[in-house]
Amino acid sequence: MARQNNDDHSTAPKVPQDDTPSNTVKDPDNWTTGGETMTGAQASYLKTLCEEAGEEFDESLSKADASKKIDELQARTGRGRDH
Repeated sequence: MARQNNDDHSTAPKVPQDDTPSNTVKDPDNWTTGGETMTGAQASYLKTLCEEAGEEFDESLSKADASKKIDELQARTGRGRDH
């Protein structure tokens, strides 16, 4: 009776582990497009947050500044927490 070899000789390529942080958590100051005008989605959400926080909405914010302001107002209003 032939002896079975249980070594893993799979032909599937090994996928290297990537410990690089996701770009979804990249600092807005390091965004390539951070200096561009905020997106429509950012503006809409920021308007809502500003109303809830009793702050004036600044339509001239860049993408990066809008992102930081959204984070700040989410913390103050309790919006945007993990649900």
